[in-house]
Amino acid sequence: MMNPNVKQKIKHFLIGKNPSEGFIGRIVTYGLLIIIGFVYLYPLIKMFVYSIKDLEDLVNPTVDWIPTKLYLENYRTSWIVLNYGKTLMFSLLVTLVPAVLQTITTSLTGYALAKFKVKGRIIVFALILITYLVPSQIYMIPKFVLFDKFNILASAWAIILPATFGQGLSSAIFVLIFYQFFRMQPVALDESAEIDGANQFQIFYKIGVPLALPAYLTSFLFSFVWYWNETYISSLFLGENLYTLQLRLFNFQSQFNLATGLSQQAVNEAIKYSATILIILPVLVVYIIMQKWFVEGIDRTGVTGE
Repeated sequence: MMNPNVKQKIKHFLIGKNPSEGFIGRIVTYGLLIIIGFVYLYPLIKMFVYSIKDLEDLVNPTVDWIPTKLYLENYRTSWIVLNYGKTLMFSLLVTLVPAVLQTITTSLTGYALAKFKVKGRIIVFALILITYLVPSQIYMIPKFVLFDKFNILASAWAIILPATFGQGLSSAIFVLIFYQFFRMQPVALDESAEIDGANQFQIFYKIGVPLALPAYLTSFLFSFVWYWNETYISSLFLGENLYTLQLRLFNFQSQFNLATGLSQQAVNEAIKYSATILIILPVLVVYIIMQKWFVEGIDRTGVTGE
């Protein structure tokens, strides 16, 4: 018969004080994490593997996950077709600049709604949130007519100026993020600063902004990614002569013929995947660099992405 102490130790090892601490619980937990992680990473892994295949590997049914050789010519071709260097700079201009400006503008709006007890602020806040529920297609034509009158169509200003004045992509959700964050900050800090002679701008800059840094990073990342992936507004306002990387990818078939002189039938999966990798690479780099602060910001604001 097994010693009760040994039996208790085995039970404690397998189950622990609660199911998540025991050996079995850890196996189940890590197993689920590995499966979920693979599901998320599978498209990226497949894209990368296919992007380094040559034509022989693509048509060979026995070659799946491991190519017979490393073939980087696909990336060179995609670089040329996308006009990557020039298009990347323009994409960053209409992505990074609006993201920064939108973050600043919405933070000021959220701070004012959270801190200043003025009449009608709840109504204003509600109206701002309602704009998030209205499909953007409804006010695209009025925007187009307005931008045409100001002569900013077919230029980066058509993307930058709306973000400057709080009319960027999904600005309402960022106002909500900052409103939640600034509302949670202790009022005693503001009152102490006022006693010391600080004005409202100094309180915002020296107290509000440092404490709300996770909210700034979260809003910036969401804004950056949404602007980066946006194609509808860009195609409408930028015209036919200005392209972001996303628009280049959208027109990859026709651009391939113009850039290489080859027929569109020469475009294969490997070339398309390599172009996609080049386009998502900047976003991946930003996420990797800011991952820690992004997770903290999501946890503290309680807002999820799309």
